[in-house]
Amino acid sequence: MNQTSTIKRTTTRNPLDIVINAVASRLGGKKSKEVERFLRFAVVGTVGAIIDFGTLFILQATILPPTLQSPDWNVAIAQTISFSLATLSNYIWNRYWTYPDSRSRAWHKQIIQFALIGVIGWILRTIWITSIHNVLGHALMPLALPIIQIVRHSYVPSAGGEAKLGTMAAWFIGVVVVMVWNFVANRLWTYSDVE
Repeated sequence: MNQTSTIKRTTTRNPLDIVINAVASRLGGKKSKEVERFLRFAVVGTVGAIIDFGTLFILQATILPPTLQSPDWNVAIAQTISFSLATLSNYIWNRYWTYPDSRSRAWHKQIIQFALIGVIGWILRTIWITSIHNVLGHALMPLALPIIQIVRHSYVPSAGGEAKLGTMAAWFIGVVVVMVWNFVANRLWTYSDVE
């Protein structure tokens, strides 16, 4: 059996493929395959971001609430757990859906490359979030308070509430920056074996 038939047999398909292929062929021209990969990477990243955000939100609401200490170890631990779960999901989906033609490297070598790139993104994101979350939360609370009070009428801002808001805002900015880093670095190194 040749490699092409093996790849086709192990490629993961889903309903988004039709939409992604249509958009990629319309926008990409000669680069439609790369546009298709980026769109798939963005979908995978969105699912990862939902896992990441949901886990971070639940951990901060339960066992790892942010503190006013600097550095805030609860924030660092919670975002590390959420980042790790999202990275694992992203690796699996990228290997089998975004880059199904990238099988010249063994999965264990590829996951090490993917993890190293992820660790760099995690370090940058952790430094960013833990250093800015209190300041950002304090700055954003006056803007967010009217919206929060629509849902919770008697809500009174607290330092802990500001820290949670700041963590989520810093997380969002960090996700966007790390997504761009991850796509470029993984495309050039982890999945460099695809055309």
